[in-house]
Amino acid sequence: MFNALVLEEAGKNTKASLQRLPESRLTHGDVLVKVDYSTLNYKDALAITGKGKIVRQWPMVPGIDYAGTVLSSDHPDYRIGDEVLLTGWGVGEQYWGGLAEKASARAEWLIPLPAGMSAKRAMAIGTAGFTAMLSLMALERAGINPEQGPVLVTGASGGVGSVAVQLLAKAGYEVHAATGRPQHADWLKQLGAAAIVERAELDGEPGPLESQRWAGAVDTVGGRILARVLSQTRMYGAVAACGLAGGVGLHTTVMPFILRGVSLLGINSVHIPKQQRIQAWERLHNSLPLNFEEQVQVFTLEQSIQAAQDLLNGKLRGRVLIQP
Repeated sequence: MFNALVLEEAGKNTKASLQRLPESRLTHGDVLVKVDYSTLNYKDALAITGKGKIVRQWPMVPGIDYAGTVLSSDHPDYRIGDEVLLTGWGVGEQYWGGLAEKASARAEWLIPLPAGMSAKRAMAIGTAGFTAMLSLMALERAGINPEQGPVLVTGASGGVGSVAVQLLAKAGYEVHAATGRPQHADWLKQLGAAAIVERAELDGEPGPLESQRWAGAVDTVGGRILARVLSQTRMYGAVAACGLAGGVGLHTTVMPFILRGVSLLGINSVHIPKQQRIQAWERLHNSLPLNFEEQVQVFTLEQSIQAAQDLLNGKLRGRVLIQP
């Protein structure tokens, strides 16, 4: 038996409750994992509160990532006692996820924990940090380097944004952090931001082309803010788009692309090949402060429902861990 947060369809609403379940309810995997830590991501919060169409199968255990220890394995790549982590692959959406004491996974979804990394550190980084690293790597591949000028991070107070600020600053970039929470300005500067940009500066109707401000950007918001950032990106700059908190629409023009050569880089953290995952996680382990996991907030499974509400209401900042 194990405890899990279970989401059930209740008409047009979602019912979230803590339940005790038999292991026989776990399916879809050849590796059984004891979950040491999971996280509460924006996508998880949408699923738990029913405010987003995230869940594809009912009932569902949410939690799009987790780290823990192998309890049993029918796959030769993993043995009892191995420490592993998982992000993506539809877990927490199509397959039962990490907001539980145990989880079942396909071996190809897992990667070993990097040497010296604890489960807590892995989930302090989590999908958010993994996405932030993929965004940095995409900007690097696009040729954006620190000498070209400031790099903007939108939604900087959130999970992806706050890690992106740290990673970019560590890599030598001048980071400008955009946030709608001015009370977080000092904290963002402690993370490495050189300047704070009020969200209102970016939230107006975008022009086809505006003054050139950013050599590059990591956008976690989407919508009108992404369109505005594109219009302000410098010649041959690049924007890594990895979020949709501000909406899925993108109403812009071709002007930034054909007159300034701006690149829009899509970041999909769900279906990344294993070797790229391992490379990104090794860089994450070596790029973030040794005490990074001390920056997070930790909640229990019982507290996760309220935490999901608080996250969507902007009452939480940075990374949020769930310890089953």
